[in-house]
Amino acid sequence: MSISLVAALGNPGREYADTRHNLGWLVLDAFARRENLAWRHAPRFESMVTEWRSADGRGVHLVKPLTYMNESGRALAALARYHKIPVPRIAVIHDEFTINLGLVKVSVTGSAGGHNGVASLLQHLGDGFVRYRLGIGPKEPQQMDLKDFVLGIFTPSQKSIIERTSACYLSGLDLLLNSGIDKAMNTLNRRDTNEPEQA
Repeated sequence: MSISLVAALGNPGREYADTRHNLGWLVLDAFARRENLAWRHAPRFESMVTEWRSADGRGVHLVKPLTYMNESGRALAALARYHKIPVPRIAVIHDEFTINLGLVKVSVTGSAGGHNGVASLLQHLGDGFVRYRLGIGPKEPQQMDLKDFVLGIFTPSQKSIIERTSACYLSGLDLLLNSGIDKAMNTLNRRDTNEPEQA
């Protein structure tokens, strides 16, 4: 089943732009920039939206909810209902603290794992959407509150890792959109989850 809607989770506002929680926005913005797409505000859906057209002519909605992370599901559910897009055709790009920085994993089911944006999606959409999970871990120091960690800013060395990995983020997204979920999972999930990040 092909993807018809890609949403990236994040928080609006300049103060959140460089935080770990906004890595999803960073990646989708890079994709839109590469494809020469222009974002427009859609107040009805409390989102920034644009549309990408695949090589075979398939239209895919790209979305950045503006509801703040904890209410992402409200905006996304309204948009999905309007366009009559079933949950399995929705892909969500979000940060994941249990995955090392620089790695990407794709999954379809599971709990929110402490991610308030994913929890909101599960509440408003139900399970079954594709998760394009961008590693931001490990959480250091371990005793740091999770909220403080995800709302923290990447260090210069971590930003360097993200810049070097940017092409991989986009190629993985290309794989998901052009070759399907199974191909993306088989390729991206094989990468070593214990690969040390250079933080």
